[in-house]
Amino acid sequence: MARARIAVDAMGGDHAPHEIVAGALLAAQEFDAEILLVGDEARVRPLLQGPGSERVREIHAPEAVAMDLSPATALRSCDRTSLGVAVGLLKRGEAEAVVSAGNSGAFLAIALIKLRTIEGISRPAIATVWPALKGPTVLLDSGANVDCRPEWLEQFAIMGSAYATAVLNVRSPRVALLSVGEERSKGNQLVHEAARLLEASPVNFIGNVEGSDLFHNVADVIVADGFVGNVVLKTGEGMIADLAHVMRDALLGGSILTKFGTALLAPALKRLRKSFDWERYGGAPLLGLRGNCIVTHGRASRNAIKHAIGAAVQEVDHDVVGKISGLIAPHLAAM
Repeated sequence: MARARIAVDAMGGDHAPHEIVAGALLAAQEFDAEILLVGDEARVRPLLQGPGSERVREIHAPEAVAMDLSPATALRSCDRTSLGVAVGLLKRGEAEAVVSAGNSGAFLAIALIKLRTIEGISRPAIATVWPALKGPTVLLDSGANVDCRPEWLEQFAIMGSAYATAVLNVRSPRVALLSVGEERSKGNQLVHEAARLLEASPVNFIGNVEGSDLFHNVADVIVADGFVGNVVLKTGEGMIADLAHVMRDALLGGSILTKFGTALLAPALKRLRKSFDWERYGGAPLLGLRGNCIVTHGRASRNAIKHAIGAAVQEVDHDVVGKISGLIAPHLAAM
């Protein structure tokens, strides 16, 4: 298998380009991939030093997409920006995936115009790998589409099922709709109509789940509109981060006996932190496009960038785009 070529937006994110370049160097050492680092060469080149640099190739792009720039404005200048040039590499077949910690709205708009969606997919969705108690769960949409139609939720379910099978190695993933109750009668009109469509779709649809089920692995793929999905995602991330601070303060700020007990528990606490560390799960794939696109946090550190590049390599190696196309094709033929 040829080495995957991953285009990385070096100028996107709160800590660009330093953390992006550092993450690319870490990824080059760990993954079998060629990293195409797209950005202002005057700022990127001095950072490309040390282990891994021989597997990173710099591609000049003179401008960056500001984090607060509107998608429409970003589209007009995309041929000069690091994000636009990176997506262009993917479109021309010079890269197999794109990773960006930059403006996600601009990323979605540029990728949608340049790459287009897979046949049968109306809108791409951000799929987040959710760290549940007994292994990861896929949550989508996590913010690409705040207003959705029932058929879009059906398509999200098909895409999430394909991703869970290809990348997470889940056989016949259980797919559920996020609602206000497990009963089929619960939920709004969007959930009711989407459930009706999912019952006839080529996925293993198990019905509704509640917010309290998110960490309990009751489903492998959880589907919601982008508004609800993004609120859930950010609430979960905030809760986990705050809980970690509370535990640290309680354990390290206690008595000598408490501190001694904390030292004994340190290996278990480290494993727990690792299990729920969002950086380990890298970026979130933007599913439904005719190309592999990975979105990661604007605040991403070098470790998060490394794992996002790893997620891109996985998506390429497992041909996620092809598997989504293959899963939806018989469904289209039957319509």
